[in-house]
Amino acid sequence: MSALPPAIFLMGPTAAGKTDLAIELSKALPCELISVDSALVYRGMDIGTAKPSPQLLAQHPHYLIDILDPAQSYSAADFRRDALQAMAQITARGNIPLLVGGTMLYFKALLEGLADMPAADAQVRSELEAQALREGWAALHARLAAVDPVSAARIHPNDPQRLVRALEVYQVSGMTMTEHRARQSAQSTVAGASTGSQLPYTVANLAIAPAQRSVLHERIAQRFVQMLEQGFVDEVTALRARSDLHAGLPSIRAVGYRQVWDHLDGKLTSFAMQERGIIATRQLAKRQYTWLRGWPEVHWLDSLACDNLPRALKYLGGSSILS
Repeated sequence: MSALPPAIFLMGPTAAGKTDLAIELSKALPCELISVDSALVYRGMDIGTAKPSPQLLAQHPHYLIDILDPAQSYSAADFRRDALQAMAQITARGNIPLLVGGTMLYFKALLEGLADMPAADAQVRSELEAQALREGWAALHARLAAVDPVSAARIHPNDPQRLVRALEVYQVSGMTMTEHRARQSAQSTVAGASTGSQLPYTVANLAIAPAQRSVLHERIAQRFVQMLEQGFVDEVTALRARSDLHAGLPSIRAVGYRQVWDHLDGKLTSFAMQERGIIATRQLAKRQYTWLRGWPEVHWLDSLACDNLPRALKYLGGSSILS
């Protein structure tokens, strides 16, 4: 048996039913919930993130929801720091951290650690974002490709947060992100591959999704329409009225928000906004599936099954974490 304390990862694509299962698990086990979602961290972004209702959060509190203003950035390193702190508090109370969400980069950063990169530089970041607004994100991606083709191949031109971070690392340190990672990997090998960055928990990995991808696509479409009916456009209108928010921020680049923002800017009709929002959400789900297909030792559950709780409990009971 492992001497490490237990933790549960509950992962899956968007609209798969992760939150509902997490609530059921927390009723059956001594679990406390930690959100693993890059959009739920933001206050005032409720409808478009499908944030759990205030009533549900009052009954079943989640760490790392509503912790930031949308004008702020939040990195995988920030998440790892905050999640480890929350996990330590939960474990100290004799409970099990149950981490639930779909931001797979955060799960990976938590599980494996992160390369030791230079600290963020607000001035450099502001200059890069200003350049992007003037010249477009494709120009920044081309600039990254010229200095760090490995990172450029890994980072999509429409991923501004990671794109800015990669260029920021190069400008601040004079070394590319690829070079930093190679150096840390070499140092870890020399030190016996023990850097202390591995997660100090015994983790059980659960993933939930519909067995048929078409079912998830239909769920995504229905949920986006429902968000619009609930006042999603009004929510983005309120954000857009703020002078400190703009389309280049990570919060506003979140799926759904950037399409509604473009609609309010007159770039998309209402119909085109809805269509593109649904497509973008489906593309997000596809990326989440890609992450999960390569995830080690993951136990899958079907969103449409009526016995997911007993199945999950059986799996957890057979794993070392509840022994």
